[in-house]
This record gives sequence, structure tokens and C-alpha cells, in this order.
Amino acid sequence: MQTARSAPHIVVLTGAGISAESGIQTFRGAGGLWEGRDVLEVASIDGFHRNPELVLRFYNERRAQLRHVAPNAGHLALVELEQAYRVDIVTQNVDDLHERAGSSHVLHLHGLLTEGRSVRNPEVVVPVAGDIQLGDLAPDGHQLRPNIVWFGEEVPMIIPAARLFMEADILIIVGTSLVVYPAAGLIGYARPEVPVYVVDPHRPSLDSGHLAEYIQEPATIGLPALTRRLLTPAASGL
Repeated sequence: MQTARSAPHIVVLTGAGISAESGIQTFRGAGGLWEGRDVLEVASIDGFHRNPELVLRFYNERRAQLRHVAPNAGHLALVELEQAYRVDIVTQNVDDLHERAGSSHVLHLHGLLTEGRSVRNPEVVVPVAGDIQLGDLAPDGHQLRPNIVWFGEEVPMIIPAARLFMEADILIIVGTSLVVYPAAGLIGYARPEVPVYVVDPHRPSLDSGHLAEYIQEPATIGLPALTRRLLTPAASGL
């Protein structure tokens, strides 16, 4: 039996497509609108400075929506892979569906809806279950805001994510357009010989030069099928 350390290392990059199948609305391909709002109005640091009450309300609504959705078959398939592989998930999504499905190692590039942080110090992070209002303070005494990486802000988790891609033995790309940087550039850190599987009905293009197998299905269909293949004795013995 393989230990977690000796097992082949799968790194998965997930995007909005996998969450959309659970009923979470995305803004890509919707004219720059997210739940009827201009993305830069509610998902940028400038938007927050202009109208913090609006931005807080928008994320309160997203957090409330999250309580009414559940992980789907794609999320659950990634959990199954942990039977034979070391699996790290790097997600561009701000929901907690991977964790709720049972995945053990999830890195959130763009933050997490169920957390808040200080407007002054991004290291001061607290769990958030309900709403965040103007006047709600972080432990350091400054206004609490969603722990989300907005347009116009740095992506602090990009460096540990790049390290994971450098270590990967297999890559799985799911439900992402591969046009949002710096996340789209992560594939370039993987070794040239690493197998890449892309699960997405829209067949996004890879700019990294890696050869990829495209599974043009939604995550709820493509990921369970790929998982069955990777859990065969021949595949898990890589």
C-alpha cells in the first residue's frame, strides 16, 4: 500500500465551471456581469473604496447563496482520487464546496467566502458564517471585509500554488477558461512530460506547450469518468 508521501502527486486546477454545476452563478461569458452587477463594481479594490456597503452586501448575498448549494459529482470524484494519490486542489473559486465534499488539501487562490479579514492587515483572518456589516471589526480593530482577492490586488497564494505545479506527476484542469492570470500561467511551472487532462466542454487552449487529453464534458460527467480510469491498478501504480 502506498503512503501519501510515496503516492503519485495529482494537482488539480479548478475554475468556475465546476461550481456552476452546483448552481453558483459565474460572471465569465456574461458580459462582465456577476449576479447583475458590473464585476469591477463589486469585485475590485477600487469598487470597495467607492462603495464598501454595496460590496459587503453583495458578498453577504453570495455567502447566503452558498448555504443553499452542495458539492456535485465532480467535487466528489476528486475526493475519490485520494484513495490512491496525493491530491492537491488549487481553486480559483471562493466557495467551500471542495472542503465540504471532503478534499483534504485545497489552496484557494482568490480567497474564501466563509472568511473575513482586516482591511489593514491581510494576515488577520477570521471565519465568517453570517453577514459582514460596516462597523464590524477584525481582531486588530479595523473594519472587517471579505477575505477575497479582488481585481487590483496581489494574489499571495500564487507562489505556493506554483510550487505544487512544479511537484506534480499528473495535472487535471477543470472548468476554467485559462484566460485569467496569474492562475492561467501556473501550468507553465509543470514539468514538460507531466500528463495533463482538461475536463471542460469548451476546450480551453493551453499556452504552456504541454500535450493534453481533452475530455469535453462538464465536470459532473468528465471527472467521475477520469477518476475511474486513474483508479485502475495500472494507472495508480504510476
